[in-house]
Amino acid sequence: MALPVRRRWIFWGGIALVLALVLGYALKPVPVPVDVAAIQRGTLEVTVDDDGETRVKEVFAVSAPVSGQMLRIDSKVGDEVVAGETALAVMQPTAPEFLDARSRRQAEAEVKAAEAALALSEAERAKAKAELEFARAEFERARELARKGNISGSARDRAEMEANSRQAALETAAANVRVRTFALETTKARLIEPEMVTEAGGVQIRAPVSGRVLRLLQESEQVVQAGTPLIEIGDPTDIEIKVDLLSSEAVKVSEGDEVIVTGWGGPGNLAGRVRRVEPSGFTKVSALGIEEQRVNVIIDFAGDVAARKGLAHGYRVDAKIVIWRGTDILTVPLGALFRDGSDWAVFAVVDGDARLTRVKIGRNGAFDAEVLEGLKEGDAVILHPSDRVQDGVGVERRNSR
Repeated sequence: MALPVRRRWIFWGGIALVLALVLGYALKPVPVPVDVAAIQRGTLEVTVDDDGETRVKEVFAVSAPVSGQMLRIDSKVGDEVVAGETALAVMQPTAPEFLDARSRRQAEAEVKAAEAALALSEAERAKAKAELEFARAEFERARELARKGNISGSARDRAEMEANSRQAALETAAANVRVRTFALETTKARLIEPEMVTEAGGVQIRAPVSGRVLRLLQESEQVVQAGTPLIEIGDPTDIEIKVDLLSSEAVKVSEGDEVIVTGWGGPGNLAGRVRRVEPSGFTKVSALGIEEQRVNVIIDFAGDVAARKGLAHGYRVDAKIVIWRGTDILTVPLGALFRDGSDWAVFAVVDGDARLTRVKIGRNGAFDAEVLEGLKEGDAVILHPSDRVQDGVGVERRNSR
């Protein structure tokens, strides 16, 4: 039996209403889950961050004082040395070079020539000696005859002058013999071969200051020239930090700025103070192949040495140089900021909806930025908004801080 018309309308109207309610619920916008942070006041620090390297303040490079054969250095990196007592290295004379056949024959011929010259000079000395003896005898006879009046005084004087001249000639001949003797020894020295050299005592190079061995620049036995660096020593407890900053960042740093040292491997952070910003920069190529102008900033540690136990020469650290610090500063997390054209903006949460809000930003810290205009204390902002977050979209707090 067919339903009355009115009842059919009621039936189909109810079905349409249920379908409309289901469709409306299905098409209802779902709030976007977001992370929310509150705008608050607090302390804001502006830092220049970069990694640095520790180094001993006073490094002494010990060099070879003379050219020669350096014996193997027994000291090891880390060994303790005492000024004026610890022997760091031993230098010995170098062995002569090997002679080839031509050089040997030339040297042997020069030895024979030197021997002949020495024999000739000895013969001349013998002749000069004989002539001196004859002149002295003649002078004695002339002096006796002059005393008896048999010859004149001038004849006696000539005999005396002749004796003196022969004496000078003998001394000249004797000196020539000595010269020839030394020349022969010099020529014979050219024939000395390396295996004929006997080991000498050598010269000990002692530590100029007390400390520890930092680096061995030369270790194995070898021939070195005067001035060759051999070993570096210093006090590993008296260290500083060298940080090479971009020149655009270095201009913000001043001597005396506070430094927070992190990432050094020990517990907690270490305190430091900028001692010097070097007045000249240098070019450094980055890992991406980009040339950068860098400036060295030297930092002194502050506080007890025991707090940085284990930190020594050439260690890597992270340095945060505080260039500005403010208290009671209205701040916004950096993760909430994004660019809207040329302005900074955030998505503020107002009555459960995301509202695009332009803000004016002052100084930037490591995690927060100073708010000058656009927000007030207690306002809620969305952190790291996704593409789903638009102006007017409903949002749901996932967590907050």
